[in-house]
Amino acid sequence: MIAVAVRHTQGDFALDVAFASAARVLALFGPSGSGKTMLLNVIAGLVRPEAGLVEVDGRVLTDTKARTFVPVHRRRIGYVFQDARLFPHLTVRANLTYGRRFAPRAERYADPEEVIALLGLEPLLARRPATLSGGERQRVAIGRALLAAPRLLLMDEPLASLDAARKAETLPYIERLRDELSIPIVYVSHSREEVDRLADEVVHLDEGRVVRGVSP
Repeated sequence: MIAVAVRHTQGDFALDVAFASAARVLALFGPSGSGKTMLLNVIAGLVRPEAGLVEVDGRVLTDTKARTFVPVHRRRIGYVFQDARLFPHLTVRANLTYGRRFAPRAERYADPEEVIALLGLEPLLARRPATLSGGERQRVAIGRALLAAPRLLLMDEPLASLDAARKAETLPYIERLRDELSIPIVYVSHSREEVDRLADEVVHLDEGRVVRGVSP
């Protein structure tokens, strides 16, 4: 369960949103500039809102009235960006295991070999990011985030930089995450096709506001 009710101003842009959802995949959908990424950064703790509340599975991460703000490294939230942001000097296997060191040993619920199999990464483990396709890099980034044992996975338009062929290659792996893992996902996109295919519920944003509440 995720509950968000926040207000934040950055330059001329004002974010003012509220919603709650228990969906496996909740999509934040809307045009470019509607506030989707800013909202994701508020949830992740990368942006401290001027006012509001962020709660994940009953744990309060941000509450401006109570002056509560859990730092990024203690939120246990995985974040997959538009660009994979892999370490270029490390192999795929080393990139994957890098995230695992940040998860408390007792809370490491994701088995590395199971994640590798789930994302089809076995043939890539000895390679470096520069030798991978865009879709392969995104799958490695997803695997790295999962191996940090997050309570919530944020995905910020992970397919936006891919061509049609790479999108078609990567989408089934995201569907496998949805169907085979219990971790909730907040998925940002301005693609109606992606949202219809992946999301259980949708929050529609425009100009920093919810223009339609959570909907199936």
